[in-house]
Amino acid sequence: MPPLLSKSKYLTGLQCPKYLWMQIHEAERIPEVDAVTQYVFDQGHLVGEYAKKLFPGGIDIPHDDFMENIVTTRKLLVERKPLFEAGMLSGRIYCRLDILNPANEDEWDIIEIKSGTSVKEIYINDVSFQKFCCEKAGLKIRTCNLGFINNQYVKNGEIDSKELFILEDISAQVEEVSEDIEEQVSDLLEVISNKACPEMTIGQHCLTPYECPLREECWGFLPENSVFDLRGGKTKQFALWEQGILSIKDIPDDIPLSRQQQIQKECVMTGNVHVEKGEIRQFLSKLKYPLYYLDFETFGPAIPIYDGTRPYQDIPFQFSLHVVESEGCEPVHHSFLAQGTEDPRPQILRELQRLLGSEGSIIAYNAGFEECVLNELVEAFPEYTDWLEGILTRMVDLLYPFANFHYYNALQKDTASLKRVLPAVTGKGYEEMGIGAGMDASIAFARIVCGDASQEEISQIRADLLKYCKLDTEGMTWVVDKLRELSD
Repeated sequence: MPPLLSKSKYLTGLQCPKYLWMQIHEAERIPEVDAVTQYVFDQGHLVGEYAKKLFPGGIDIPHDDFMENIVTTRKLLVERKPLFEAGMLSGRIYCRLDILNPANEDEWDIIEIKSGTSVKEIYINDVSFQKFCCEKAGLKIRTCNLGFINNQYVKNGEIDSKELFILEDISAQVEEVSEDIEEQVSDLLEVISNKACPEMTIGQHCLTPYECPLREECWGFLPENSVFDLRGGKTKQFALWEQGILSIKDIPDDIPLSRQQQIQKECVMTGNVHVEKGEIRQFLSKLKYPLYYLDFETFGPAIPIYDGTRPYQDIPFQFSLHVVESEGCEPVHHSFLAQGTEDPRPQILRELQRLLGSEGSIIAYNAGFEECVLNELVEAFPEYTDWLEGILTRMVDLLYPFANFHYYNALQKDTASLKRVLPAVTGKGYEEMGIGAGMDASIAFARIVCGDASQEEISQIRADLLKYCKLDTEGMTWVVDKLRELSD
């Protein structure tokens, strides 16, 4: 049987025909879905379940069995009720619709549910394929609609689906992108029918609308410190690539570079580390003892869990704090990690108020994030407003000397993130950690609160979370110590 072109494969093909072909013919070469992507999928499924409540009396169509789903859909169409997960097959094209809602006597409305918070081009293409498939299967489509998350909705008791979602008629946008859909579908059917994989060169399509899982393979020919490691965004990087320049060190002198890019080029060419001692000394002079090194871990579920919170709001569940009382003192570590399923924010505020004292610098890496978390905490618990005002005046951002290239090591590539800066400055990193990134921490905690983790798994997750968050603040103390050494 010739391979089918499903909705997801159609969208894949629009982004990259090579990736589409490999999904059909060499699926074993495609990396498994990572934990972050799987979490996004899981959130999408949960959002879809809440969207069904917008259409009472709707019928859930089982979709484990492909042909049974299609046959059942055909039988249920005559009942003129909202259908969830309706399957449509016409020739070699197939789609499954989130919600198919009856309209007038013989028409239907398509409602596609997304866990995003706005209309995006890929969503329009998604719905245009559904409409095309439905019409080829003989259905009359009246309107095409997108349901997405209202990120201003505030939970108060049970989730109110009518307030959680924004429904928008996107029929006009769908019509606009559908002008060439017949030709696009035909081209992609030809791609998946061919025995040979289509040739593709790297480009912006590798990154948008989503980063392709084949990127590591397709970009593997690039040298260390390629032009795609150059600071300043993809436009500049691709412009250099299109001129045949692969490595930062090979960028001709007559191509204008920013100050930061020039520093990068010099460090790559010489192997030296760039240090501006005067600027670093000026930064360090802002630090007043006692020093409080602070880091939050947060999670932001699509469906809010706690009353008074919004979809995707960053809810702190953990902090790490290293305190250095005076010059020469060893850091003392304090930590908090929420237990149970209760809102952790009140206890976090109480603990921070107890630990942060009334004077001394509060140091965070990319402090704008910590400041945002603190502001939202006080917005929810205004009795801490006066305390917060004193806290914010003491904040110092350790990102500053690195974002401004007062220190730069080529090991950092194009980023000043702590995950790159820490190993570049100290030689120590996150490689051996059970949890090694902020998003991994968020997903791990979500498993504890919302998932089905066993007690043994919960114990391991908690241990990994504590170890990871501790390294963030301990690492900051090491970085500051190293900056002091470099500035002498």
